[in-house]
Amino acid sequence: MNKVDGQDTAERLCAIVANSLDTQAKTQDLARQAYQSRTQFHRLFRTVVEETPGAMRRRLLLERAAYQLAHTGMSITDVALDANYGSLEAFTRAFRKAFRTSPSLYRRLRDPHFHLPASNKIHFFALGSSTKGGMDMDLFDRFAGNDSWHTRRLLEYAGSLTEEQLDRPLTTVVELLPWRESNKTLRQLLENIVFTKEVWTAALSGADMDRNAPLKSQRSAQAMLERLKKTDAQLHRIFSDIRNRSAWDDTFVDALCEPAETFTFGGVFAHIMTFNAHRRLMALAALRQLGVQTEGFGDPMEYEESVAPWNRQVPLKTP
Repeated sequence: MNKVDGQDTAERLCAIVANSLDTQAKTQDLARQAYQSRTQFHRLFRTVVEETPGAMRRRLLLERAAYQLAHTGMSITDVALDANYGSLEAFTRAFRKAFRTSPSLYRRLRDPHFHLPASNKIHFFALGSSTKGGMDMDLFDRFAGNDSWHTRRLLEYAGSLTEEQLDRPLTTVVELLPWRESNKTLRQLLENIVFTKEVWTAALSGADMDRNAPLKSQRSAQAMLERLKKTDAQLHRIFSDIRNRSAWDDTFVDALCEPAETFTFGGVFAHIMTFNAHRRLMALAALRQLGVQTEGFGDPMEYEESVAPWNRQVPLKTP
C-alpha cells in the first residue's frame, strides 16, 4: 500500500468510526460498513490508523464529552449518556482516568484543552469551533514531536554503521555538560539522547532507575531505537497531561537526585529539548563525517512538513 492509498484508507476507516458516535455500534457493525470481517477490519484499522477502532471510538467520545462539559449547558448525566455510558458512575471513572480530574471539576475549570494523547493526531473538534487548525499543534507538539522524529531518524541511520564506526572517536567534540556525560563517539551521543529521556521519565513518574550505563547489548542502534520508542510513549503521556492541565509552572521532587531536588515541569521539558537538540546536531554531523547520506539539517520545520497536514481532524456533530 503506497502513502496516498494508505492515507485514503485511514480517512475512510476513521470516518466509519467517527460517524458511529451517536449509535450503539460495535466493532463487528463497523466492520460490515467497511465490507470486511471483524478480524480484518481490526487488523487493517490498527495498521493504518495506529489505534484500534474501539480505543479510538472511546477516546473521541470522551473528547466530545469534555468539549460538551466546557462549552455547553448539558447536564453531566446527559453528557455521560451521550458518551454511551450506562451510568454516571461509569462515566466519571472513565473521565477521571483520561483527564485526571472529575467531570464536575473539569466543567468549573473551563479547560480549553479537550484532546487526549493520540499518536495519529486524529481528534474531535466541534463544527464552528476555533480549536480547528493551528491551535491543535502547539509548541509542545512541535518541540516534542521534532525531538522524537529526528532522534528516530538518527538511530535508523546509525543502524547502517559498523560497531567500529559507532565507537570511532569524533574529530570535534563540544561538551556542554562535562560533569554528567561524555560525547566522544557517535554511540555515546545517541545513548545520551535516549538516556536523558529515560532518566527524566523515571523522575517524573516516581519510578526507580539504574543510573549505571546500560549493557552494550542495549546500546546497539536497534536496541536504542526500541528504548526510545518505549520512553517516548511514557514521557509524551506525562507531558501531555501537564500541558492539558496548564501545569508547566507546577513543581515536583526529583528523588533520583542526591540529594533530592525540586524542579518545575516546564523547566525539565525545556532542559530536555535544549540539550537533546545540541546532541542531535552533533550526531547528524558525525553521521555525515562517517559517509552516511542523510537528509535535512535537523530543522523543526522538516518535522512539521513531514507530518503535514499535522492535524487530521474528525468533524463530529455536537448539540
